[in-house]
Amino acid sequence: MTIGSLPIIEMMKQRMQWLTQRQQVLAQNVANADTPGYTARDLKQLDFGAMVKRSGPVLAPVATQALHIGSPATGSGAGFRPGQATGGQIVKRPDFETTPGGNSVVLEEQMIKVAETQMDYQAVTGLYSKSLGLIRIALGRP
Repeated sequence: MTIGSLPIIEMMKQRMQWLTQRQQVLAQNVANADTPGYTARDLKQLDFGAMVKRSGPVLAPVATQALHIGSPATGSGAGFRPGQATGGQIVKRPDFETTPGGNSVVLEEQMIKVAETQMDYQAVTGLYSKSLGLIRIALGRP
């Protein structure tokens, strides 16, 4: 097992991939803001809670000595398959405002989503960086 294949690191990678795909879809929406008949799209939300539940046994602590707080020992990697939620499914959003030409892209709404996606990406990359730092500290490397 490598550091990059730890379940929590894998989940953060999947979230970053999803956010990258969402940013691409939103950029397409903005690029087609004047295209007649274009319908605004978005990605189906990534269910991060379900990913955590599926990987539950992997994240459980394991008692290796009698003085440790007891926990059920589980196998590593059981129940979690990397790549389960890597792809986002593109969904059409209900029309908020449609022009006479049939275009349903609202630039203000798209800009809010772009900013929201950017903030989420920065939060996940911050967590990713902190997690790697904690692993380095645990390994005795500053």
